[in-house]
Formats: sequence, structure tokens, C-alpha cells
Amino acid sequence: MKKIVKQLGLALWSSLGALAAMAGVLPGPVISSQWLADNLDKVQVVEVRSNQKSFTLKPEIEVDAKSGKKSLAEFGGHIPNSRLVDMNALRGDRVMGGLTVKYMIPERAAFEKMVQAAGVDAGKPVVFVPVGQDVLDLDEALRVYWQFKVYGEDEMAVLDGGMSTWLLEGRQYSVEPLTAKQGNWVSKADRTAQYFATSEDVAKAIADKSATLIDARDGKQFHGLVKRDYVGAFGHLEGAKLFGMDLMTASAGGAVKFLSTNTYRSLLAALGVDAAGPSISYCNSGHLSAGPWFVESEILGNKSAKLYNGSMHEWTLEKRNVVGGVALK
Repeated sequence: MKKIVKQLGLALWSSLGALAAMAGVLPGPVISSQWLADNLDKVQVVEVRSNQKSFTLKPEIEVDAKSGKKSLAEFGGHIPNSRLVDMNALRGDRVMGGLTVKYMIPERAAFEKMVQAAGVDAGKPVVFVPVGQDVLDLDEALRVYWQFKVYGEDEMAVLDGGMSTWLLEGRQYSVEPLTAKQGNWVSKADRTAQYFATSEDVAKAIADKSATLIDARDGKQFHGLVKRDYVGAFGHLEGAKLFGMDLMTASAGGAVKFLSTNTYRSLLAALGVDAAGPSISYCNSGHLSAGPWFVESEILGNKSAKLYNGSMHEWTLEKRNVVGGVALK
């Protein structure tokens, strides 16, 4: 009996040691394709894309005869052995203040089941891979990252340039169909209070300037020239600073990539945002707002940055005040 207990103890310590070795393997919240290629065995890759069919589609790369520059004529494929999630499938309706609000983060238990069904495991760092062709698909990956963060995950990173950079650099890819796999990922904590802003938090920020409101949409939506059909009014939240989609990334080699830490810090200062102060990012439904939140919270290390999940959809559903809508006639 003593021998069996000793063996079990050694096995447990071995497992704990393996988990400890995995912790801290990521160099930061943004990783390069070279780092990922060198460390694929140490992480689990999760592709985030709304076009699920592209997972098994053979990519087509064109090369300019004169310059030798490569471009993606057809996007497709995936990093070998990666998992696949759709941001939209990880969102849903929730009743907030008696109203049904769309596109919300699922409750903790429901989210855990969704992640497990996608085949994501516990104890191994997660690298999220966006398509990498524009800021919209990048923000899909950042939104999923935020949801994992809310529910206690910290060992995560995003691939800079996404799958587009991976392909354009000629790295190995696969078009094999996704194999069914049940993961064992579990939520380590519920950090809703830390990362999730409510309408009341936003109303307080407007009233007493306790946090900077950051609008992640484009200028036309911010100024009320256009709006999404599920948003009930034109304009923006009172006092909000516009950190538009066009400012989030830079084009590099046919893909979108993050800016440098210093550039983001300087950019936020130019926009009138204290990069170290409390902030609440919003958009129409909590998708684009994941971009400014990620920049502030993860790249710049501002742990007082929150995301207003309900955003303009919830705010206008509650018939709250909106400003800045310009005359359309």
C-alpha cells in the first residue's frame, strides 16, 4: 500500500511539474510567427474565424513577377493540429435589467462547456490565431481572448499577423478536416467585476468622469452619419474618445499587425486617453471594443481597463442618452 501511495504521489508531482513548466512559456500577449513555429509543441493553437469553411480550403498565393511580393489570392488552411472557434458562436442573448441583450458573453458554466466542446484543454497555453487580413477579424480573436480572460485564463497570446502572415511566410499548413475532440478546459475564476463594464458603470463614468469612455467604431458611426440596425440611436456616448478601427493596426506584408507599445501609448495620449487610468471601451455590440481593451489591458498593462459588452446596443435598448449625431438632412 505504501508503495502504491508513493507511486501516486510521484505521478502527481510529475503532473504538477509539467503544468508548472507550461506556465509562463509565452513571451507576452502578442507573439510572432517565428516564435510560434519554434514553440508549437508547447502551446495549443485556436483559430478564430467566422468563415468555418476556410479551415479546409486550400490557400492560393500569388507572386508578383517583378517585385517578388506575395499576396493571398485565396485565404484558407490552418496551422496543423489547431482547434477552431467562431466568435459569434461564443456569444448569445442574456437578460440584463429585464431586457434581452444580444451578443453577450455566455454565463460561466455555459462558456466552459462551449470551450470544452471546441477541444480546448486546461494546463497548456493558448495561442489565438485570427485570419489577419483586417482589423475586424483581428478583433474577433481579441473578443474571444477577453472572454477567456473574464473567466480566469491568463496563459494566452495572439499571433501577430494571424494566419495570413503564417501563409505568406511559407510556413507549414494543413487543410485536413477538424477532428472532433472533447477538451477539459475549466474556468479558473469569474473576473466579471474586473473586466466587464455594465450600463451603470458607463453612466457613472459619464456623470463623474471616473473612467474614460473609448469608442472603437469608425468616424461615421461615432458622429452619427450611419448606425447598425440593432442600435437604437445615432451618435456616441457623452464624453467618449474615438479610437477608430483605422488606428488599431498597420498593414505589413499583406496582413494587419499590431503597433509598437510606445506607438500605442503615444497614440492614446494624442487622443486624450490616459493609458494608465480607468477606461471603458465600447462599440456596437462588444466586438470592436475588444481592440482598445486589449491594447490597454494586455499590451500596456492597464488592469483598470474594462469592456462594455452590451455597448451601444444595450445602451440604446435602455433608452439612455446619446450625443453627437450630426444632421443628416
